[in-house]
Amino acid sequence: MTPDRETVTGPDLVVMSLEPWDDVWRRNQYLVAGLLRERPSARVLFVEPVSDPVHAVTRGAWPRPGRGLRPAPDVEGVGPRRLWLLEPTKLLPRRVAPHGDERRAAVVLRAARRLGLARPVLWVNDPYGATLARVSGWPTLYDVTDDWTAATRGPAESRRVAESDRYLVEHAAAVTVCSPTLASRKADARSVVLVTNGVDVERYRRPAARPADLPHGATAVYVGTLHSDRLDVGLCEATARALAGVGSLVLVGPVALERPDVDRLRRAGVVVLGARPFDAVPAYLQHADALVVPHVVDDFTDSLDPLKLYEYRAVGRPVVSTPVAGFRDTSDPRVAVTPPDGFAAAVRDALAEPTRGPAGRPGTDLEPIPTWAHQVALMSDVVDAVRRPAPTPR
Repeated sequence: MTPDRETVTGPDLVVMSLEPWDDVWRRNQYLVAGLLRERPSARVLFVEPVSDPVHAVTRGAWPRPGRGLRPAPDVEGVGPRRLWLLEPTKLLPRRVAPHGDERRAAVVLRAARRLGLARPVLWVNDPYGATLARVSGWPTLYDVTDDWTAATRGPAESRRVAESDRYLVEHAAAVTVCSPTLASRKADARSVVLVTNGVDVERYRRPAARPADLPHGATAVYVGTLHSDRLDVGLCEATARALAGVGSLVLVGPVALERPDVDRLRRAGVVVLGARPFDAVPAYLQHADALVVPHVVDDFTDSLDPLKLYEYRAVGRPVVSTPVAGFRDTSDPRVAVTPPDGFAAAVRDALAEPTRGPAGRPGTDLEPIPTWAHQVALMSDVVDAVRRPAPTPR
């Protein structure tokens, strides 16, 4: 609970998330956990992405069914059985079984009834949650964190995403966005509320021991999901080769790349560590000689508000980024923004600078760093506005 707000009650929430609830915390987890701490009588049903056994087989992974409805692992400051997780199963591809969104909506409705969530607020982060918004009649908040209408997809999927996004923008009781770019893109259709990402500054500045799996010598570290929509694989290869004999490029985060891309990175000398728990992330950032953002620059990444912007700035290490949203807009002198053709050389130069030892408590920030406590308060106000019935026209 934030110190300047009174404890409030309810409402219960159903959250349609683009990401699972796991040890790699992202925006949804920080906001949901904060709201549950602030609202001791509220409960949340957190709906994770479907488990897709058929797709797992095509990627060479072990297929498994969804884990269904279950209580979440313990969350600090949140009582037992107040947070529930639901992972449905997608049995067949859309081309074979085209009504998957309707089936998922039915699974969520059954789970909500089982938990006694009579009229929750529906918080939609996944655009395909539009179907649940239609059939449930629950008051809906659409939290837009990525412009999936700008992502590179096949024609059929692009059409489905655009239709779902349009429905939610037109019919949700409130729309929140995480970046100024998203705010401007949605402004023609309706008013929106800007709720950026944030960081727990004190936790990121609390000195931590150097991770044992961080390579010896100078390191340029990236923390985030490794996904081709964001990460420029070719640029990472070029950067790792440019650092040969100087240091290592280290990628920390869930691996959502295809296997050939991962193999390319490793052959170039990139150290791919994979996912690490959220409470271990500050140590990797603190002990990096430079922090990097080798992102693709396109309309999709231009819509993002990278969580790493706040995490990187909190630890006070030098940063080298391609000219993507957030990083190119900050006035923090520790952030160097360079086009892709100069990126590898800029990272090499950053590693050649004398190191200052592990980051601890940087000096005064030249611009405020948004905190999760503040962003939870903003989202809490939106949730309250959504659950209030609209005034009856006279």
